[in-house]
Amino acid sequence: MPQDDRTTLDTPEPPLAAPSPTVPAQASPPPSRPRSPWTPRLVVLGLVLASLNLRPAVAGLGPVLEEVRTALGMSGTVTGLLTSVPALCFAVFGGLAPRLARRHGPAAVVLAGMAAVTAGLALRPLAGGTPLFLATTALALAGIAVSNVLMPVIVKRWFPHRVGAMTGLYSMALSLGTAAAAALTVPAAEALGGTWRTGLGMWAALAALALLPWAAVALRDRGTGRRNARTGSTATPAPAAQPAHEAPVPRVTRSPIAWALGCFFGLQATAAYVTLGWLPQIYRDAGLSAATAGALLAVTMGLGIPLSFVLPRVAARLSHQGPLVVLLGLCGLSGYTGLWLAPASGAWAWALLMGVSNCAFPLVLTMIGMRSRTSGGVARLSAFVQSTGYLISIPGPLLVGALHGASGGWELPLALLAVLMTVQIGVGLLAGRNRCVEDDARVRD
Repeated sequence: MPQDDRTTLDTPEPPLAAPSPTVPAQASPPPSRPRSPWTPRLVVLGLVLASLNLRPAVAGLGPVLEEVRTALGMSGTVTGLLTSVPALCFAVFGGLAPRLARRHGPAAVVLAGMAAVTAGLALRPLAGGTPLFLATTALALAGIAVSNVLMPVIVKRWFPHRVGAMTGLYSMALSLGTAAAAALTVPAAEALGGTWRTGLGMWAALAALALLPWAAVALRDRGTGRRNARTGSTATPAPAAQPAHEAPVPRVTRSPIAWALGCFFGLQATAAYVTLGWLPQIYRDAGLSAATAGALLAVTMGLGIPLSFVLPRVAARLSHQGPLVVLLGLCGLSGYTGLWLAPASGAWAWALLMGVSNCAFPLVLTMIGMRSRTSGGVARLSAFVQSTGYLISIPGPLLVGALHGASGGWELPLALLAVLMTVQIGVGLLAGRNRCVEDDARVRD
């Protein structure tokens, strides 16, 4: 899908319009009031702030996982479950996002999601036992899940000719939030004279900031909808809506491209959540301190900041994203090999390699935006790919924890991850083909 970088943030996409049921399709709809030029600027700000909050709930937990487990009396099985909770919540709640967006508008849904993240992160440190800790974590992750799914939809709707650039922008912000949470949770808690509770709770303040731009965008959309209702205009600002000339949204469950994307997403999510949940522990078991382990995780996630901005731009200009899939996969295989052979002496090198490999996430987000020709298709494809992918990724962290507990070392878990990375390369090559889900639907017709 070719990309055109000539669109600027000051030139928003015109509001989508559909013919009135009582007016012939060829008739022009009544004119609607133009959208404010500030709306796309608010959307950009909202994308960045929301993306900063899509991983601290998970990344901040890894460096203090041992302290949380001790304080709350968690068993090894429950700890392994905790590392799989993100994928479970993303799969369950992410599938609701398109339906909620159609009913309430994507801006309102992202606003509600950020409110859930704020509440969950603020309440989690107050938990005195495992059930409440898991419940508040799930609340925050539910908010993250719906926002995850709607990010590509919002990009496709407001910036349809800058999918690569805007995906890179919010992917970079996501990586920045992840790295900051990994690096600062322990030092900030120590500087404030607090415990792991202080380190985890402080991220609620960042989530609260994201409420402001999304509240403004949601209010503008609501006001535009009311004006359209008064004037009889059929125009709507909702990003998930479809213009009259768009083809019907295809059934993505029948598309091989959609399934390849879902499997690729699931395998890269498995690697990412194993890295977030267990990489600091691998380093700590190799003799490194908690602060050093957190810093190494921050390097792994921080490397995604520049790469997540550049990679989607490169991917959007390629007719086949397969070479990028192979490059990232080989970096992951090299990182696993290094962690097996010399986890402590080569710690920084393995952190860098794992950081490059984790950039499969912005790559698959870019491919989601390129594998459908309509905003409605992207909405359905994004929900399917992310829900399917996160379901696939649920067993990964659990299996890693079980293998580690059974063997007492990290060799078997790393061998499992190497096998999964090899499969990831294969399905990524299929997902990287220059096809859209509409093409698959046409073949079946």
